[in-house]
Amino acid sequence: MLLLGCIKEVSDYELVISLPNGLSGFVPVTQISDAYSKMLTKQVAQGELLEDLNSLSDMYSPGTLVRCIVTSVEKSADGRRSIKLSIDPKKVNKGLNASALASGMLLSGFVSSVEDHGYLIDIGVSGTHAFLPRQKAQNYIKAVKRGPDLKIGQNLNCVIVEVKNEGRVVRLSIDRSEVAASLATERQNWTLSNLLPGLVVKARVQKVAPLGIKVSFLSSFTGIVDFMHIDPEKSMNCSPDQVVKACILSIHPTSKVVRLTLRQAFLHPGGSPNQLSNDRMGAVVEESTVKAFYKQFGAIFELDDGTLAFARLKHLSKTRKSFKPGAFKTGCKHKCRIIDYSLMDEMCIVSLKYQIIEARFLQYQDIHTGDVVQGKVFALKPIGMQVKVTDGIKGLVPSVHLADVILKQPEKKYNIGDEVKCRVLECNPAGKKLILTLKKSLVQSKLPVLSNYEDAKPGLITHGFVVCAREFGCIVKFYNDVKGLVPKNELSSEPISCPDKVFHEGQVVKVMVLKCEPQQERLLLSFRLSGKPAPEDKKECTPKKKQEVKYQIGEMVDVKVLKKKDNGLEVSVLEDEGNVIASIPTVHLSDFVTNCKLLWHCLQEGDVLPRVMCLSDKGEHIILSRKSAVISAVQEEQVVRSFSEIQPGMLLTGYVRNVMPFGVFVEFPFGVTGLAPKVTMSDKFVTDTKDHFVVGQTVIAKVMSIDEEKQRVLLNLKVSECSSGDSAAESFALLNQYFKEMKEIRSLLRRRGEPSMARGLCELVPGKELQLVVQAVKEDGSALFSGSYVTGLTVTATRYHLGDKNIVPGEKTKALVLHVDALTSKVYVSLREELLKQ
Repeated sequence: MLLLGCIKEVSDYELVISLPNGLSGFVPVTQISDAYSKMLTKQVAQGELLEDLNSLSDMYSPGTLVRCIVTSVEKSADGRRSIKLSIDPKKVNKGLNASALASGMLLSGFVSSVEDHGYLIDIGVSGTHAFLPRQKAQNYIKAVKRGPDLKIGQNLNCVIVEVKNEGRVVRLSIDRSEVAASLATERQNWTLSNLLPGLVVKARVQKVAPLGIKVSFLSSFTGIVDFMHIDPEKSMNCSPDQVVKACILSIHPTSKVVRLTLRQAFLHPGGSPNQLSNDRMGAVVEESTVKAFYKQFGAIFELDDGTLAFARLKHLSKTRKSFKPGAFKTGCKHKCRIIDYSLMDEMCIVSLKYQIIEARFLQYQDIHTGDVVQGKVFALKPIGMQVKVTDGIKGLVPSVHLADVILKQPEKKYNIGDEVKCRVLECNPAGKKLILTLKKSLVQSKLPVLSNYEDAKPGLITHGFVVCAREFGCIVKFYNDVKGLVPKNELSSEPISCPDKVFHEGQVVKVMVLKCEPQQERLLLSFRLSGKPAPEDKKECTPKKKQEVKYQIGEMVDVKVLKKKDNGLEVSVLEDEGNVIASIPTVHLSDFVTNCKLLWHCLQEGDVLPRVMCLSDKGEHIILSRKSAVISAVQEEQVVRSFSEIQPGMLLTGYVRNVMPFGVFVEFPFGVTGLAPKVTMSDKFVTDTKDHFVVGQTVIAKVMSIDEEKQRVLLNLKVSECSSGDSAAESFALLNQYFKEMKEIRSLLRRRGEPSMARGLCELVPGKELQLVVQAVKEDGSALFSGSYVTGLTVTATRYHLGDKNIVPGEKTKALVLHVDALTSKVYVSLREELLKQ
């Protein structure tokens, strides 16, 4: 049977083809063309790669229309039918002979050789030599962007331009405009025995029926356009004797039934059908509307985005007995899931089956490395066991992964149909490759999954399996083929002379990462999870986490900076010999938002920070804070340890946890949180909450009310209502703390021995008098200055701070430092006389 198909997927050994009416078939690599098969045979015989042999992915891309012939239909072990196809022109064009060839005919052909002035094309007609001149191929080559030349084995849509010597010599064109405009006519003398799919014809409507339209074409032929290939909007307007453009989809070899399509994408040869956007595949549509129901085939639905979808009869209900035709009247609504997309019908294929809608996995893309999946044993083979995860997803459990120990007779443990729980070791959706493990220690492991070298941070403890043990140590493998070396001295705390006698292939082991170089894919591991590192590796080991050490909230510790991260600092606690790793978020480096960023910028690995408070200790994750106001509140017992201790009217020190459009969430030490609604956030009128607060900001909050039932606390953040009495003393104490921190930052900058600009910033304290030169006066009235003291810095004074002075560029003047922004290297000054006199 001849069919028009569209390439859906391209792999190394086959093309997956979308066929009309939601079917799929595949073309093995040996069914491309004679020339390509000969080159493959030659490569296999020589045992080395041939330079001019291109892979299928180099020549074919998804979305290309191809003419196919069915070579066989096989039933697989699980009862599914598999359609094998060929796109070899000798088989597709077998109905044609040299004398039947005529100018204007559209045929499939393959590049059989590349010549100086063009290409020899194999059109599968014996006794005919077909030639494609180079100029007739240029605009096609440019459009497909696959290099400067056509490749041997490449499938082409060719139009016959000229026929010579009774069809023995033909000249072809693959010019895009010539191919797109080609039309099969009566003059070309097509017959039922040589008619080809993909031909565009002018057809006359004979009869319009619910299941489709009957048409006549090329004067003597009749054909059918079925319901899936009529544009629904236009089908209502079709009337007998109307002339329409149609494209031949299939020709049945014995019944000679010709099926056609009226869909726009197929009416210009060389075009491509519409694709489905990737995010729609697998999507669940809550409400899809029945457009039409065909009792022998299925139903057409309209989805939420207005596109059409088709559900086969078996996908409309769980079983045939539970199927109710009454539920599929036009306009009825149903929940469905997109399970496929038929390129040839330009329609989604959907299912209404509950088990498919609720399924966790629908395609290989849904499965991730490390996922635990349920499956059924499908087949036992020498290389391992095949497991069926879902109808369309199958995986392999290699022999070494059938159990924690190597099984000599796996058939005694597993039977076909057994339910098994596996873990995904590797998943490659493009190659439809899924590797699973049944090792209980890996399936049940609660440790992190190591699936790429970037995640292998020193100190990480995880499970892996031994792939080989030699005199130099053990090679351990993880997920996604990540592997590392455990050197001999890291195998045990006791010396091991013959590792191959202690460790065996497939053994599940717990390892710790010592060092990783992701670019080189080098990973150094250890089996020694505790205790001091081996002498020769002392430098490579970083502090490890010890979960036994518990810190109380409020406990003060000294820490050393290990690493700077985007959101804070990773530090080690000095009291515990650096064995406990904790973190200080950037927002917890200071009470002052501006100083947090400055401190993060100034601090370096190796710096020691004294007197830092433990804010929370959740096992592996210890969070510390340097906020002096929060530390004081905890030390002076001005805190609540639980919800039950909160009383209205209390003043509590905390920090902003989240800023929402309706208010601000504030967290206090010991984990109690409260909400300050928009109306009680500020003494000023609040339009946008983000203009008033930022995450991490230290605040003093007054408890307004508590809801014990819902465990909610409402807060007031208005400065006018959150003072304990002596507001002047409080303000001075905060200012004092701010300047103390600025002094610390300046000393850090000095110690770094950074460039003169940084040193200049250290000297510029607020209140310092400077001699400056006016550089420019801006339109808004502000001015820019320069001077020997401020090289490389931006010095500016606002219009107000210029006082009554009318300054001009080049003039020398005295100025007073108001504020220094070290992060942006900006200095703000004032020229006002009343400030300079002080």
